[in-house]
Amino acid sequence: MTTESPRWFTSSYSGNGGQCIEVAANLVASLGVVPVRDSKNPSGPVLRASAASFASFVAGVKSGGFGAV
Repeated sequence: MTTESPRWFTSSYSGNGGQCIEVAANLVASLGVVPVRDSKNPSGPVLRASAASFASFVAGVKSGGFGAV
């Protein structure tokens, strides 16, 4: 078990007025998860995606699999 705290960051492309998410990739090695939260509500709920699921999501975004945003 780890006591490591999430180190939250937003993408360098997040210059859109706060409409973004934060991720904490530092927990992948110790827990195998990527916590995700709304940057406007840091004390709100956190989604914990498996590392594989998050990687698939990112690949889908990069390939345009979710259409234009």
